Amino acid sequence: MEALVNDWLWRDEYWLPPGVHWRDMEDVEGGDRFPRPRDLLFTLPLAFAFMALRYVFERLVAVPFSKYLGVKDQVRVRAASIPKLETFYKQRSRQPSQSDVASLGKQCGLSQRKIQTWFRHRRNQDRPSNTKKFCEASWRFVFYLLSFTAGLGSLINTPWLWNHRDCWRGFPKQPVAEAHYWYYFLEMGFYLSLLMSVSVDVKRKDFKEQVIHHIATIFLLGFSYCANYVRVGTLVMLVHDSSDFLLESAKMFHYAGWTRLCDSLFVVFALVFLFTRLVVFPFRVVHTTLVLSSEFFQPFFGYYFFNALLLVLQALHVFWAYLILRMVYKFVFLGKVERDERSDAESEVDDNDEEEPEEDGDECSWEQRKGAINSKLASLANNCVLNNLTHQRNINSRMPKAR
Repeated sequence: MEALVNDWLWRDEYWLPPGVHWRDMEDVEGGDRFPRPRDLLFTLPLAFAFMALRYVFERLVAVPFSKYLGVKDQVRVRAASIPKLETFYKQRSRQPSQSDVASLGKQCGLSQRKIQTWFRHRRNQDRPSNTKKFCEASWRFVFYLLSFTAGLGSLINTPWLWNHRDCWRGFPKQPVAEAHYWYYFLEMGFYLSLLMSVSVDVKRKDFKEQVIHHIATIFLLGFSYCANYVRVGTLVMLVHDSSDFLLESAKMFHYAGWTRLCDSLFVVFALVFLFTRLVVFPFRVVHTTLVLSSEFFQPFFGYYFFNALLLVLQALHVFWAYLILRMVYKFVFLGKVERDERSDAESEVDDNDEEEPEEDGDECSWEQRKGAINSKLASLANNCVLNNLTHQRNINSRMPKAR
């Protein structure tokens, strides 16, 4: 199996510049460390270790800290225990059609309205609490902050941080420092743990984009390590970590209800994100891999594959930048950021379901419906009057009667 993989997957001409072979990059005993593809197997136990550490962190640190900041969970009505409805909910659909509602009503002896109310309560019951979302955000905040600090400390004195041509001098026979080795594998293990736990984490509006981002990041880090694009890879990780911890901190204070601090952190995050992802990343990092690298070697398959992954990340950056600019526009011109526009807003279709009071009978009486309709019409009329009084100062004498 190893010989087959080496012959078909790790062929020299695929991943290395012409004239360079894998044997040229083997470690010398007592000498420098060079990347080896089999080192990637270490990321799997590292991912499980991150998941175990997260479990401990959330319960011993994040939960008490959420209580200290005043994170409050919404009290939701629990759905009654009805086995037939529970089976349908778990095995078929969380959003039953009208025909399904009618069929379930006949099977359970309940009105269609009570069936719909049960499913609404059941969906709301599965929605993640603010404490769960706070714990997830705090875990990512701690990792991104430590990763950015450690990465910056390990790169501050490297020549390729300031002169990107040094990323390619001597490529690919470039030894990997111990600090950069652990920087790489901790990042890969962390993103692999995020991908493995994506099914139990809070499902967000950009869920598909997040999965694509995690997969592209893992492939990018894994391939760049094997082909010894480590110097460029460290720059990519540093650029990403520089804004991620700001977003997670804004989420934490959003769940705690600290609105002003949350919005201030979000504005800082938006500025850092737009600068690093739309300026630094494409015009410095991608330009380095696409243009400057050609001064040192001829393009080969690994060159195109690596740059394709970088362009996938840049496409995701443009998508997220569009969402962020929409939020910044609402914050600046409307004075607030809509909750469903934030990147942590869930994609559940019933997020805005309002709790409706239970009915005593199977059908509402005509008097109750009439009173509710009259109340809504009166509220609408009052809103129209207030709007006219606010925006129309000069009206003729017949306008009051008409109104």
